[in-house]
Parts: sequence; C-alpha cells; structure tokens
Amino acid sequence: MVNKISERLSLLAGRGEKALITFITAGDPDLESTKELVITLEKAGVDIIELGVPYSDPLADGPVIQQASQRALRAGTKLKKIFQAVADIRKETHIPIILMTYYNPLLKYGLENTANDAVSSGVDGFIVPDLPMEESAEFGSILAAKGICLIPLVAPTSGPERIRLIASSAQGFVYCVSLTGVTGVREGIPDNLKDFMREVRNVTDKPLAVGFGISTPGQVAAVSKYCDAVIVGSALVKTIGEKGKQPGLSEVVYEMVKRLKEPLLADSQDGKATACGR
Repeated sequence: MVNKISERLSLLAGRGEKALITFITAGDPDLESTKELVITLEKAGVDIIELGVPYSDPLADGPVIQQASQRALRAGTKLKKIFQAVADIRKETHIPIILMTYYNPLLKYGLENTANDAVSSGVDGFIVPDLPMEESAEFGSILAAKGICLIPLVAPTSGPERIRLIASSAQGFVYCVSLTGVTGVREGIPDNLKDFMREVRNVTDKPLAVGFGISTPGQVAAVSKYCDAVIVGSALVKTIGEKGKQPGLSEVVYEMVKRLKEPLLADSQDGKATACGR
C-alpha cells in the first residue's frame, strides 16, 4: 500500500521539484475556516498539509502556535471534530493531510480509535513531537497496518546513531528540526543546517523535510538546497491569527503561500547542489 505522502514526494522528485509543506492549527479561527484554508493552500501550490491538533500544553510550540491552539480550543475544537472536518475536506481534494498532535489527546481518544477514524476520514499521517522513539512502536504498528505514516522528528542534538535508529522506521519522510528550541519565526537559518542535513542524509535515503523557523521565500530557497521538502508553520499561523474571520483571509494566505512555493519549482531547482543527493 503506497501512502499519498510518499506518492507526492516521489512525484515531485521525478519532476525535479521540492515539496512545500504547510502547518495550520485546526479550528483557528474555526473549523469551517480551516476547511476553506486547506483548499486555498492546495490552490496556492502546497503539496502536503499539516493540521495541528490544539492542545493545552504544547511544549514544542512557540507563542504563535500556542495562542492559535488556545483560540481553537475556545472555539470548541476537538480531535473528533477534526476527523469530521478532514472527511469534509476529502469531498474536494486528495491532498496529503497529516495531523500534528501531542500524545495525550491520542491516548485519551484511544490509539485504535484514532487509527480507525484516521482511515475513515482520510488522514494520511501523524507527527507526534512528544512521542519518543522508544515508546512509538505500538502506535506506529497500529498506523502501519492501516497504511498511515508515523513521521518521526530528528534534531541537531540527536546524534548520528540515534538519527539512524529513528530514520530506520520512518514512513513518509523524516522531519528534521532545523534548530533547538520551540517553533517560531526566525530572522535567518541556522549556520549548522548544512552539516546537520548531511549528517542525516548519511544514515538514510528517505525523504527529508526541514521545519521550525522558516517563514520567507528567501529562507525556503536557502533551506531547499539541503532537503526534499520545506515546512512553513508559524508565519502562516501568525497571518491567520492576525486576520481571524475578517474578509480576505483566503486571498492573503493564497498570495503568501504562492510566493513561498516559487523557490521550490523545477526551474528554481535547476543547478542547485543538494545535501540530499536528489
């Protein structure tokens, strides 16, 4: 069974392109807006979408996403409603969708129930930042049996041997955290990113995606030299938070994302040396 995430990344690699993955918080400002934004993101050129499951104690997230989670929780957003929203989205698009969530909401919902509802709604993968490799086997096997990816994270502090172990069981892609700390908009990219990505590439041939702190087309272009996909989250969430339910949100998001995608198109990738060997 080939997952849609792997299919999309393989298709783009064959065209000489890199993927743009975007993160938005499900239910911010409300789930109807989320459904509209997913369609807008796809039209603007996004290849894979991460929907954040709002949680009251998001340890890996900076202030922008924390505030978005609080807004979504106040709007009554829960995991079951997010599955229902994804099912509605699937009536209009087959774009790969990943839920990024902390482990506690999954345990509360039930791991088998989570996997079953993910399949029935059309979720293609999960990212669980607070689920360590040593404790991921149960959820990973439940998802794998249903063709759903559990996407692991590696960081500059992980070290070669741990990166190799984590990547060995990765499905879809390996999420490479570009820096230590929490999510959030940064002024530039880390000086050690090239070395870190070479370290990861040395131990796996699976697609690599880089996230945390990427917010401008220039940063997307710079980071794309070293990976197969670039992830943008906080900058987009910040824009959504500022606009809220005001008219024109979709138009603003469309123009922003279209600019972010441009450096990843085939013409922009010609001649770039990459640490990915792709």
